[in-house]
Amino acid sequence: MNFDVLTLFPEMFDSIYQSIVGKAIEKGLIHINLVNIRDFSKDKHKHVDDTPYGGGAGMVIMPDVVYDAYKSIKNHKNKKVIYLSPKGKVLDQNKAKELTKENDLILLCGHYEGIDERVLNTIVDEEISIGNYVLTGGELPAMVLIDTVSRYVEGVINEESTNEESFSNSDSLLEYPQYTRPAVFKGIKVPEILTSGNHQEIAKWRQEQALMETYKKRPELLSKEQLEKAKELSSI
Repeated sequence: MNFDVLTLFPEMFDSIYQSIVGKAIEKGLIHINLVNIRDFSKDKHKHVDDTPYGGGAGMVIMPDVVYDAYKSIKNHKNKKVIYLSPKGKVLDQNKAKELTKENDLILLCGHYEGIDERVLNTIVDEEISIGNYVLTGGELPAMVLIDTVSRYVEGVINEESTNEESFSNSDSLLEYPQYTRPAVFKGIKVPEILTSGNHQEIAKWRQEQALMETYKKRPELLSKEQLEKAKELSSI
């Protein structure tokens, strides 16, 4: 899967080349092309922004530099363009899975007071937010999107991991608690069921624990039936 990223701060993406995404890049499963919008400034001082028409605080990124940066991307007309913006639909697991159907994505990172609306209307297919808050730029949201989408690209991680984690299972439950060695930590033992070898009972326990985790931490995710079951389990 290919990500072209239009940004004023390409150096911020150094960290994306670490961990699982970094290994996927090494394997050729993921490719990231960083395009510095500032390289397309027509100003000798490399300015890319100007004051907003109508007045107001801050600066607005000019449309021509963004459009020229976009045009520099190979086969740009055949690629879906996503603008990382607090105005967009909030990114969730279902959207991440949906985006893996695209072989190529262009991610546009805003900054300052935003980008001239005319170029957004010209090139952007969809706006995506990572939450109901405002950041100083779109670079961090772009990295979040790349990370969560990459995990669903075949070969990046074990498919079983994505099937069982929070927000990915069929019941939309949070993931059950995980344990590893040592068997006793600060006097706390690993639940005996996990060392029993009874895989059917372990699966049942994990399902119940996932329900209880969701009940305690994100009850709004539960259906009426799930809430009743969770209340029943909590009273045992």
